[in-house]
Amino acid sequence: MTMWAVVGFLAVVEFTSGILQGYYTPMLTDIARELGIHDADVNWFEGTQLMLSALVVPAFAKLGDMIGHKRMLLISTAIVAVASLALPFATTFWAFLVCWAIQGVYVVWLPLEVALVFSRTRGLSGDAAGITAKAAGVLVAALEAGAITGALAGGALIDAIDLRTVLLVPGVAVAICFFVILFGVRESSVQTGGRLDTTGLVLISFALIAFTGGLSLLRISGPTDAVAWLVTIAGAALIMPFVAWERRQTDPIIDIAMFRDPALWPVFLTAGLFGVSVLGAQAPLSTFARTDPAVAGFGLGTTGFATSLIIGVY
Repeated sequence: MTMWAVVGFLAVVEFTSGILQGYYTPMLTDIARELGIHDADVNWFEGTQLMLSALVVPAFAKLGDMIGHKRMLLISTAIVAVASLALPFATTFWAFLVCWAIQGVYVVWLPLEVALVFSRTRGLSGDAAGITAKAAGVLVAALEAGAITGALAGGALIDAIDLRTVLLVPGVAVAICFFVILFGVRESSVQTGGRLDTTGLVLISFALIAFTGGLSLLRISGPTDAVAWLVTIAGAALIMPFVAWERRQTDPIIDIAMFRDPALWPVFLTAGLFGVSVLGAQAPLSTFARTDPAVAGFGLGTTGFATSLIIGVY
């Protein structure tokens, strides 16, 4: 079996994932103007989406083990398609924020695809490990190609047509991706089973909701609001019962024991710092580039396409 026979249509899925990650960045300033919000508030889009990813990745990965990775890939793609197609019709900040956060379910695609690749190569007598590694490399390359293509396309389109029409494009791409998966991807040969740790999922959900809710209150009421600080601290404190519960489980939603392994600390630190640079910096970078220096005293005053060139190279 060749690498391409394994990776096949999965590369198309990751290319679409890359489009979602790069497409919107050059037009964040236009979105802020359309919604009537401050430029700083666009950071909430990425923040809530990443918070949701912390919940859906372990949950969907476990469900993939239980009921099939292709099935969960289809379900997640349908959710992303609905959220993406709803974005152009969200006319308020909160409606847009909810759609944007739900769209973040696409983060589960890569782990589900890796599981599908592993399933296809596990019974091979040849170099199964080599094929899996190469297939994973192709998927990541497709992701990066999609991100660059998405950024360039988004920047070019926002200069040419109205925002609402531009926002429709990713939803159409994800809808096409759904049918690519439906007809082009084979299901895992074996489901490993297990159980979904619903209690752990609920505990971490409450912790993240309380934490982000407290930050939302700080945004609305300011740093002098004692209630906002209490809610934020409570959200952080709720991590402790979650950790205590997970340590007692034989099949936890998140393997807490991994965080006690010193050999993995450099990996976690590197991933965290990489996330700050690559994920956390995109919105401020785009906003700075689009800001008119004649008005604000800083920025580059670039067009959407010029901004997409910066993001594409980045």
